[in-house]
Amino acid sequence: MHYLDEGPRDAPPVIMLHGNPTWSFYYRNLVLALRDRYRCIVPDHMGCGLSDKPPDSQYSYRLSQRVDDIQALLSSLEFSGAVNLVVHDWGGMIGFAWATRHKVNVDRMVIMNTAAFPMPESKKFPFALWLAGKTSLGALLVRGLNAFSGLAARVAFKKPVSREIRAAYTGPYDSWRNRIATLRFVQDIPLSPGDEGYDLVGETAAGLDRYLDRPALLAWGMKDFVFDRPFLEKWKQYLPAARAIEYPDCGHYILEDAATDLVPRIAEFLDQPAHELERA
Repeated sequence: MHYLDEGPRDAPPVIMLHGNPTWSFYYRNLVLALRDRYRCIVPDHMGCGLSDKPPDSQYSYRLSQRVDDIQALLSSLEFSGAVNLVVHDWGGMIGFAWATRHKVNVDRMVIMNTAAFPMPESKKFPFALWLAGKTSLGALLVRGLNAFSGLAARVAFKKPVSREIRAAYTGPYDSWRNRIATLRFVQDIPLSPGDEGYDLVGETAAGLDRYLDRPALLAWGMKDFVFDRPFLEKWKQYLPAARAIEYPDCGHYILEDAATDLVPRIAEFLDQPAHELERA
């Protein structure tokens, strides 16, 4: 597993967890903004970014394994105490499943276009995800033509980005072999009882009340075609005291679309003294 570990070793840790089909590159601007005073730990999930991309015979591309991976990584870094958790996309499900399962002391949370609970009742499962995750044609398109990462590099941005930035997002997924995780993530979405991971999703959702008194920042790209308003409203139900920032003209890759405004806001949220957060 490849990971970034930047900043003073004794500084408050900020764990940043990405989703599919991104990698630690997604958090580069936030790391640069925080690494002088926080220990920024940003893994590439197995099969993603610069991490190994083993075949199914050597690795289980399942949610429970992802949770175990985070625990193994952080145990190897030998630090304890409270952590600040920053999550996006699958990072939310992995991060909160890890935190609830291991009773992690989470200090502050930054939650961006993600979920840690079953799909909201008002949300219809997107056809593109069904095609990619449930059909042989979709699997062929994802692994053979890089349809998932390539399409995301087009539609997940709602603001102009350079060709180099787009290429950086798709770069790790340059062959059939190296696209295994982008497919397995979609295939692993638990939608109904009996799906592997469904019980873990339920357990995680049931454990979110542990964080009711923790400062939380919800930052949402409202043009996200998957994690749209129903997911944001669900988070508000689970964490009613959370601050919420809506970006009406931003998409799924919110740390790209809203970087100029959002990165300083996240830094301010993490830096703000606890007594000031309580009054906010």
